[in-house]
Amino acid sequence: MANATYEVQAKQFSIDRTHPGRWTITFNNPPINIFVPSTIVELGALMTDLEADPSVKVVVFESANPDFFIAHLDVAKAVERPDVLGLWRDFVLRLSSAPVVSIAKIRGRTRGIGNEFVLACDMRFASRQNAVFGNPEVGVGLIPGGGALEWLPRLVGRSRALEFVLTADDFDADIAERYGWVNRTLDDKDLDSFVDALANRLASFGGKTLATAKAQVNRFGMPTADELQSSNEMIFPMLAWPDAQARRTKLRGIGYGIRSDFELNFGRYLTEFGQIDEDEAEKKAS
Repeated sequence: MANATYEVQAKQFSIDRTHPGRWTITFNNPPINIFVPSTIVELGALMTDLEADPSVKVVVFESANPDFFIAHLDVAKAVERPDVLGLWRDFVLRLSSAPVVSIAKIRGRTRGIGNEFVLACDMRFASRQNAVFGNPEVGVGLIPGGGALEWLPRLVGRSRALEFVLTADDFDADIAERYGWVNRTLDDKDLDSFVDALANRLASFGGKTLATAKAQVNRFGMPTADELQSSNEMIFPMLAWPDAQARRTKLRGIGYGIRSDFELNFGRYLTEFGQIDEDEAEKKAS
């Protein structure tokens, strides 16, 4: 009954439970699968359902939109819910420590909190032709606050994490694979069958055994709650910095948050913003 109630409430994604031992979660929040506070609330409810169902061994996350897996967070709406980043941190920790094996099957743009979502999954498989990754926050005067600063160095090393974060650029699937950002890339035509076979293989094993093995690996690969909170707490105060205000002003009127050339090519547009005169921005803010 609890699952039925949840399905009525969830609006940002659908749940397919037809395969034994496996759920498939499909993000579908047109036009670009942007995350809003209610998305994070719904993900928390999803975790409650997963944790309550011992028959689930594997959960696969995918998108109904081939151009956008998850675009990014709607920061303006998040500011209206100051508790939302705390809810996000709790969700990330629950997902990564859950006994269920989580797999991200990635097509389309995966930026900001979208990238931080897939980083929190246990495995990531991407379309060679259609997956794009990025954390553009530095380009708009912020830092990634949803886990990228904690997950990326563990996965790809310090220098490559700095390249991803400080350039705020878009990276294709081949680079993501080469650097260890994703497990592997596959031709788009092979992605579905590969992930299906992997999920079915995992679901054929003992759930308790899978969970125990995952928990042992987690000893070496997971950020702590305090580490995640450290970056988390910086985001809303940084929105008041003159640099952030000046850069976010440039987002207006160019297609932010809707299907547009800007959202398709976020990384390229950030260089067109030009250098912000920080002294001048400070004067205007004072």
